[in-house]
Amino acid sequence: MKRFNHYSWPPWLRQIRAICGQVIIPITIFQAVRTIFFPTTFDVILLAIFILIAVAFHLEWF
Repeated sequence: MKRFNHYSWPPWLRQIRAICGQVIIPITIFQAVRTIFFPTTFDVILLAIFILIAVAFHLEWF
């Protein structure tokens, strides 16, 4: 499997990736608190998606 060189990306794309990496954790925490108080199916699915995205950023899959 070929790994992408993040430095070959355009600067605007690297900036968007950096912003998403910083914002995803607070959004995930907020969604977790919301899911605890108002557990709907949509909230649980959205929380799972946010957790997967946060793990992907942490493991540098993106």
